[in-house]
Amino acid sequence: MKQLTKAEEEIMQILWQLERAAVKDIIAELPDPKPAYNTVSTIVRILENKGVVDYEKQGKGHIYFPILKKQDYSNASINNLVNNYFQGSFKSMVSFFVKKNDMNLKEVESILKEIDSKDD
Repeated sequence: MKQLTKAEEEIMQILWQLERAAVKDIIAELPDPKPAYNTVSTIVRILENKGVVDYEKQGKGHIYFPILKKQDYSNASINNLVNNYFQGSFKSMVSFFVKKNDMNLKEVESILKEIDSKDD
């Protein structure tokens, strides 16, 4: 799976939320200052070329929709993070976040209970 740029991810987040959208609909969801129509249109076409977005013609325009599922992209991104920054060790990643975010024991226990419940 190809890695997305920050701008591409921002557009994908909107498409995952809206499920189907024209470029003008995507722009409406972006924070101010709004980018130019052509900028957003170009990013959407790049996403289409990467195989993560497709479209249907509607009148003179296009309605875009994500092909790539958010969960699949999230999983790949987390795996890249672990492999690139934590030598492939989820344990190292969790340890890093626990230390850097000053988590207390109750929070760690809560996370472990949630993980255990997913195994059932």
